[in-house]
Amino acid sequence: MTQQPQEQLHLARIGKPHGIKGEVTVQVFTDNPEERFVKGAVFTCDHADYPNLTLSSARWNKNILLLGFAEFKDRNTAELLRNHHLYTDELLEEDDAWYEHEFIDIPVFHNNKQIGKVTALLTGPVQDLLEVELSDGKEVLIPLVAEIVTDIDLDQRRITVDPPAGLLEMD
Repeated sequence: MTQQPQEQLHLARIGKPHGIKGEVTVQVFTDNPEERFVKGAVFTCDHADYPNLTLSSARWNKNILLLGFAEFKDRNTAELLRNHHLYTDELLEEDDAWYEHEFIDIPVFHNNKQIGKVTALLTGPVQDLLEVELSDGKEVLIPLVAEIVTDIDLDQRRITVDPPAGLLEMD
């Protein structure tokens, strides 16, 4: 498995095959699956034999998104893609959206002192978290809420936090 292509958005992780016609389940990592997973969309995949996949079908089965691709129509190939990932270059215009690649390696400051740098943006159903590697090498998770992350300046590549007591000392 290869790493995420630079400057691409991570959309989904391919799960197990569904049925015999090559459909796969996916774990969705985008807030806009209805806009992202449309017939004809082309995704970058981290599978060496299938670097690009063209969406031929997308449907919901209860709370699980099922995708079919033009490049294959069989369960065996679908199984080969299990645990591989889908990416896109196409950004949707969202005024309040955050993308992980915008945050990576941005310095984090508290009381005008750099305390570390962002190593990941973890999205969750309730709130997002910044994974921060502190100057001493420890990693902490900082909730991405206005009360704690007081300023995000992507142009100046600077994030300011005002964490509650003990947050930066937690293991």
